[in-house]
Amino acid sequence: MDSDLLHTEKILADRKIFFLDLKQNARGMVVKITEDVGGNRDTIMVPAEILEDFIAALTDIKATADENE
Repeated sequence: MDSDLLHTEKILADRKIFFLDLKQNARGMVVKITEDVGGNRDTIMVPAEILEDFIAALTDIKATADENE
């Protein structure tokens, strides 16, 4: 399954590194989110068509976290 990297972002947080890669393949666009902790990696794939819902959910979570600080 070949895929083309369209955009990438890297976030450093303490001992973790998060990679957010927008990719496109024959099935469409997807955001690949990878967490690297000392060489151990976990990855999830988020279909681009649900990014609006995904970002809205993260925004709600951040608002709750801000309220509880």
